[in-house]
Amino acid sequence: MKKFYGTAVLIVLCLSLLSGFSFMVNAQATESWTMFHYDLAHTGYSTNTGPSSNQTLWIFPTNGKVWSSPIVANGVVYFGSLDHHVYAVDAQNGSKIWDFATNDHVYPSPVYFNNAIYIGSDDHNFYALNAQNGLLLWNYTTGNYVQSSAIISNDIVYVGSSDHNFYALNATNGAKVWNFTTGNTVTSSPCLANGVIYFGSYDHKLYAVDAQTGVEKWSYSTGNAIESSPVFGDGTIYVGSHDNSTYAVNANTGELKWKVPGGYADCIQASPAFANGLVYTGDSYNGNVYALDAKSGAIKWNYTTGSYTITFSNNEFSGAYTLSGVYTNAVVGNVQYSGALDNKTYALNAQTGAFIWSYQTNGNIYSSPTVANGVVYFGSDDHNVYAVGQSSNSSGLPSLPNLVYYVVIIVVLIVIIAVAVIVLRRRRK
Repeated sequence: MKKFYGTAVLIVLCLSLLSGFSFMVNAQATESWTMFHYDLAHTGYSTNTGPSSNQTLWIFPTNGKVWSSPIVANGVVYFGSLDHHVYAVDAQNGSKIWDFATNDHVYPSPVYFNNAIYIGSDDHNFYALNAQNGLLLWNYTTGNYVQSSAIISNDIVYVGSSDHNFYALNATNGAKVWNFTTGNTVTSSPCLANGVIYFGSYDHKLYAVDAQTGVEKWSYSTGNAIESSPVFGDGTIYVGSHDNSTYAVNANTGELKWKVPGGYADCIQASPAFANGLVYTGDSYNGNVYALDAKSGAIKWNYTTGSYTITFSNNEFSGAYTLSGVYTNAVVGNVQYSGALDNKTYALNAQTGAFIWSYQTNGNIYSSPTVANGVVYFGSDDHNVYAVGQSSNSSGLPSLPNLVYYVVIIVVLIVIIAVAVIVLRRRRK
């Protein structure tokens, strides 16, 4: 009987080990990216699993351009489209789970919080939707377009509006907590650090506002509108301006640390990413991706994307024009991802800028890449959302996490069988 109990205990331990491995595998399969630029600081940096190749996994069509940057939560991809809808799509196969109709374009990225999706629309409303079925929970009506991507902290939603105001709303019922009035449109998406909200406005200013009270702590004036979304890193706010410069500003005092002009006499609309002591950004018109030293602003590397040609004619202009530009970026592990106006998403070595791969679509890319579970998700002006990565069937073998899982199962089963055989032999003796 003692031998029987000993065997039973050993089997239970083996099964526990198996369950542990299963849990780790499942955890890896449920990586998330729940808001624009990944976190409250809007670093755009994650240690999620990036893809090893650029194979098409699925393409989801909408009826409008997709500028919204997708998010991923609990195996579902959420995004908005200029066809006036918000979508929830299965992250594995691209099948539609639900869609919600607004009354105008949906430019911003959604944010996932407590089983709800929060997103604004050009119909002047900011919406809270049930993440499971897309049913409306509440909406708050502002005085103009809502193109800012929100963040949520301590059950408060923070979002800007083109009515010149920045809002703090109760995440549960949409009640206004406070609003802060700027001198112009606010499409910049806020970041949050140490109890302070940072955002830009078309009134040329970068603002720091107390997250609880909405009281201004400081503001910093650039030479033109700020459409770029700021990022917080190591006590500094990094942001681009339409005056063609990227700024580094002390997060506590609002004092300028450095200012770096772009390579073309126009605007920097890209929202910077921050990782490993570098600031990653793009130029809206010369097609360059830049990696800047976070302390000095010195250019560590730059990569030039392609260009595209448009031809048009009207009463004032006619002819062919060659354009290029980079508006979006994110960093996952040691890979930097950018969307560009040459209709491609690029994967570059984050330390050197060396080309890894690119993926061609049929439209400009203003949607920032989102990366989770070895897949890059992004939208395009060709009306599609793409899932790009390593297909589990591409090599004829299971993916690495699944392979580990199968190996563990086999090993545990062999151990259990071996123990059972030994026990039976001893009993016969």
